[in-house]
Amino acid sequence: MPVWIHILVFFGAFFMMEFMAWFTHKYVMHGFLWSLHRDHHLKDHDSWFERNDTFFIFYAIISIVFFLLWRYDILEIGLAIGMGIFAYGFTYFMVHDIFIHQRFKIFRNANSRYGKAVRRAHKMHHKHINKEHGECFGMLLFPYKYWKK
Repeated sequence: MPVWIHILVFFGAFFMMEFMAWFTHKYVMHGFLWSLHRDHHLKDHDSWFERNDTFFIFYAIISIVFFLLWRYDILEIGLAIGMGIFAYGFTYFMVHDIFIHQRFKIFRNANSRYGKAVRRAHKMHHKHINKEHGECFGMLLFPYKYWKK
């Protein structure tokens, strides 16, 4: 299979994960698994870890399954899919957990209009502390309604 197909599949998997993250957040995290996601909104604990952190394990397992399918010659394109999922997860962690929520104290002085808009958009999502209103699609890519001069 040509390399360009692997590259295309990698980016396809990466961008498909944005839809999966939105879908999972709206219908699973703010749905039947709200009990795991709730502590991310309410901060009713003193621990650095949250029950919400268990969701990353789900996507990590899916990524690992694709790596194994590739490794054991079951799915040639499995490496590209697994890497796309992994790259999205890493990007999500860097933006959501480090940049927005400051779980590690780096990127604190990032003061671009875009960065501020992303943080403001996410803060608007977190003002809803209940299961309802879990919508957050496009806040990372299109936070422009939260720009301030």
